[in-house]
Amino acid sequence: MQSIIGIGFLGAGPVTQAIHLPTLARLGDDFAIRHVTDIDAAVAEAVAGRVGAVHSTSVDALLDDPAVEVVAICSPHTFHAEQLIAACRAGKKAVLCEKPLAMSAAEAAAIAAVSAETGVPIVVGAMHTFDPGWRAAVAHWGDLPQSSHTIRSSIVLPPNSRFEDVATEVLSRPSFPTPDLTDVEVLAGMVHAGVMGLAIHDLPLIRSLLPRYDDLRVIDAMFLAPFGYRILFVAGGKSIELHAAMSQTWQPNWVLEVFADDQVLQVEFTPSFVHAGSAISTLTTSESARVFGPTDVNGYEAEWRELAAIVRGELAPPSTDDLVEDLRFALAVADAAAKAVRSAQKAEVAT
Repeated sequence: MQSIIGIGFLGAGPVTQAIHLPTLARLGDDFAIRHVTDIDAAVAEAVAGRVGAVHSTSVDALLDDPAVEVVAICSPHTFHAEQLIAACRAGKKAVLCEKPLAMSAAEAAAIAAVSAETGVPIVVGAMHTFDPGWRAAVAHWGDLPQSSHTIRSSIVLPPNSRFEDVATEVLSRPSFPTPDLTDVEVLAGMVHAGVMGLAIHDLPLIRSLLPRYDDLRVIDAMFLAPFGYRILFVAGGKSIELHAAMSQTWQPNWVLEVFADDQVLQVEFTPSFVHAGSAISTLTTSESARVFGPTDVNGYEAEWRELAAIVRGELAPPSTDDLVEDLRFALAVADAAAKAVRSAQKAEVAT
């Protein structure tokens, strides 16, 4: 009989409450939540109480807990690198870090170094990379990475709270001040945040289709109110469009499309925070249309299943170099898009 893997959560916010706790509740043969840490003691206690876990407000307390074999980092982005490195040095069996892995190339390099030093496997919670519908398409797409010329990611969502409330009763959501949309630095910052918070789900998939990205050039980038972005860039000889919009009324729609002269891939993902099945992928040529999915397993469940296999030595962990390269690509897109927003605003003022 396989032993149960003990999980500790650093951060008990909506992602932990509405995504990971319901997912792990379906995987009780593999995992048990042993410790929950949050800076808000009341939230930590309440969330831990739901699963019979220990609670604390201290990262060190969780890392020193021998019942915690795997650390799940669900804290704000700025803490990911620091906490991930600490978890590796604490000798845990693996770390699951919510996307993004870090917020700078320097942090990514430090993570790669400590992972190599300690041998602790790292999994990044970019759920689309684990989605069975996506992986089925990859297994059957033939020469699409070489022949494709255009890639489009389109994300239309209501606020996260709508799906969070369906999944669970969320305690203590973070508050966000009303942004000054007349300030170009605010607009540039929000586009950057959109890439690192939304587009980053699809960017590892897009990078897998590119021969290179050191020639990345943003042609156009703009912020879309109330929150969203439109970014057009070229990289590796391909044209890529990223579009996202959040609205109180629009129906959710999350689609990644890849175009070649003789083949088109369309992947329809379930929205974030939704505990539905996998994506539905359709590969279309002039002669046929092959459909993969949906399966009962979504990307969240698939990533935890894969992590269990890694901890038990049944599966090789993902390459840390690949995870770092995914982050560098995302940062390159985010930085270039933010710069393009600033340049466009300056040009508009000048005229």
